[in-house]
Amino acid sequence: MLVRETLAALALETGGYYVDATFGRGGHTALILQAVGREGRVLALDRDPQAIAAGAVRFPDEMRLALVHAPFADLGTLVPAHAQGRPCRGVLFDLGVSSPQLEDPSRGFSFRADGPLDMRMDPTRGEPVSAWLARASVDEIREVIATLGEERFARRVAHAIVEARQQHPLERTGELAALVARAVKTREPGKHPATRTFQALRMFVNDELGQLQQGLLGAVDVLAPAGRLAVISFHSLEDRVVKRFMQRESQLDPALADLPVLPPGMQPRLKRVGRKSRPGEAEIKRNPRARSALLRVAERVG
Repeated sequence: MLVRETLAALALETGGYYVDATFGRGGHTALILQAVGREGRVLALDRDPQAIAAGAVRFPDEMRLALVHAPFADLGTLVPAHAQGRPCRGVLFDLGVSSPQLEDPSRGFSFRADGPLDMRMDPTRGEPVSAWLARASVDEIREVIATLGEERFARRVAHAIVEARQQHPLERTGELAALVARAVKTREPGKHPATRTFQALRMFVNDELGQLQQGLLGAVDVLAPAGRLAVISFHSLEDRVVKRFMQRESQLDPALADLPVLPPGMQPRLKRVGRKSRPGEAEIKRNPRARSALLRVAERVG
């Protein structure tokens, strides 16, 4: 998604060191490797062990690539450990759930096929959605669905979940989707009534916004001067975090504006590059999921 725009935004250099913070199935990584040449290097991260396993099959003999099973929140420590002194020229985030995750019913991300109510991006850590829903209060469930799903029927959905679990545990995506559909009486044209609830529960159980904040901070810490940060987001909550982060890191604290000399470490660390980018109609036609994609870019200043 936004492939041409993203590669241009990273300003890829032959021999450069780059980080793909969201490996997925390696589409962006493959294109970065093509651009950096024989001397270039790529560190690719993914918190999903299935993505790392798929990467090992796709790139079995690629010595320029380091594949690491880790969340991008750990980027700030992982890059120094793997870069071997190379300056980091760019970091890419392609946020949200991947197509393989959505299309695999056993992962529990989708309401379109029945499967276990899990939704963890890393099934080896944390608890599945079903376990949290079994113990959370009505108010806790309502808060998550209202805040992360921006669902105006959040209270009705939360009460329906608590009532249903009194009869038996909620353990299947199909059951939860049907329950939400009964509780949500109206929905935007073309959207399943459970869309917002599933989004909220997925983001919550994976701490997606918290991970994003940590990952962005780590990216700025490891980027070399003139290195690029490129972030593709898919909904307003993610984009709001990215937008505010880039704004904050690219602005001088007003309290320091009149100082003749800025204290060390007080200068802005980023400058924003260009305007936000969206996919064109041709890309949306090929891939309808691209419709909500949005790319923001910033550059590390010295």
